[in-house]
This record gives sequence, structure tokens and C-alpha cells, in this order.
Amino acid sequence: MSSERDDLVQTLDKHRGFLRHTVQGLTDEQAALTPTASALCLGGLIKHVANVEQRWARFATGGAEHMESVPVDWEGQFRMDAGDTLDALLKHYESVAEATNELARTLDLDTSHALPTAPWFEQGARWSVRRVMLHIIAETSQHAGHADILRESIDGQKSMG
Repeated sequence: MSSERDDLVQTLDKHRGFLRHTVQGLTDEQAALTPTASALCLGGLIKHVANVEQRWARFATGGAEHMESVPVDWEGQFRMDAGDTLDALLKHYESVAEATNELARTLDLDTSHALPTAPWFEQGARWSVRRVMLHIIAETSQHAGHADILRESIDGQKSMG
């Protein structure tokens, strides 16, 4: 039987795999395309998911103050900038994933921190490391679905089906 920690890591890795699979074989130019009505591109989704995972990992280890210690380019994180390559974005995502997996294996899943003050969080709410991991899984899964739509719009390839 697997442990809860193993389940969290395996589930997150599965959804990361869907996202990485969606960008296989693309050029940097294709990864930067915005082929739908949205401003999303595949490279930007990889960048965003890595950045979000990294921010939540900082939260899990040190709370809201630690999470907010690095500024976020809220718009820029969804696009590929000049000099960004899909390969570099994927390598960064892989290193973030390794670090997050290690946290999931070692942190006390019941440790909790107060959420940052933001209109989308319940005032005074706290999240455990477990809840953070579930949120990262949900975020990754949601964006893997977005990526599948973008990829199909670029060249017809589907992740499944």
C-alpha cells in the first residue's frame, strides 16, 4: 500500500506528465503562439505552473511572508519572453517539481500557515501543507487541460483520444 505522501507525489507527477507531454515536439515559436481567443501560450503555461508551484512550496515551508518574498510578474508569467526557450522552461519546471516532491515527502502535512491577505482567500483562513499539495495538483491539472486545447489549436495533436 502506498502512503499518502506517495499518493500526492504520484498524482502530481501524473498531471505534470500530461502537461509536459502536450508540448513535446514543439518549436519555441510554436510554444509562444496564442492560437485561441485567450492570451495563453504553451510556454507561458509551463512558466506559470512552475512559478505557482514554487510560490506554494515557499508558503508550505515558511508561510505567506515567505511566499510573497519574490515579486511576481502576473502578466508576464503567462507568455514566453525574448530569450525564453521551451527547453529551458521545461528544465526549470523539472527542478521545481523535484524540490516540491521532496517537500511532500518530508514536511509535516498537518503544518499550517495563515493564507496571504487577498480577496480570493477567506480572511483568517489557514492551509496545511496537505492542502497546498492538493492545490498544486488542481492547478497543474487545470492548466494541463488548457494546454491540451492550445496544442490542438496549433497542430491538431491531442494529449488523449
